[in-house]
Amino acid sequence: MTDFHLDEQNETAQQLWGKLDFKQAVSMLYLAKSSRVAKLVHKLKYGNEPDIGVFLGQYYTKILQPTGIFEQLDMIVPVPIHKSKLRKRGYNQAGQFARGLSKVSGVPLNEDILIRTKVTESQTQKNRIERYDNVEGVFALRRPSLVKGKHILLVDDVLTTGATICVAGNQLVQAGAAVSVATIARA
Repeated sequence: MTDFHLDEQNETAQQLWGKLDFKQAVSMLYLAKSSRVAKLVHKLKYGNEPDIGVFLGQYYTKILQPTGIFEQLDMIVPVPIHKSKLRKRGYNQAGQFARGLSKVSGVPLNEDILIRTKVTESQTQKNRIERYDNVEGVFALRRPSLVKGKHILLVDDVLTTGATICVAGNQLVQAGAAVSVATIARA
């Protein structure tokens, strides 16, 4: 566990400073190559074990609840995967984590408002600049009016460079939303 929820200037927040206007940013776990966390995330993402994401979301909600973050939120929105990837995998791993967060917190989940408009290559072998280039312009909002004036928790599985979260989050900010960020892990 990172305990980032106890420090507003945590590593996840620092990584996003200047790239995304956000209220709060937290990551539940540290991700190191070949670690238990890496194996868990791999099972969630590629091992057809969506319940891992739901469980982690439920567990993390119980840790975060004393901070009061959920009382400020209007909606939980997972970073979307492209519909072709969704068909192949059968679920969005970030969506499963978001589902667990929503289930325990009672904050509504919206998996349809933010969409991925283009298929992108995996980010895993890309450097920081290539990651930003890879996700630039791939997200769109279906109904921007639904997020205007709302506080949204944007959720993803892993924060590495922050490229995906920042590009997706900036779509929400440009539509007038306040954004907080939560990820399962940070690399």
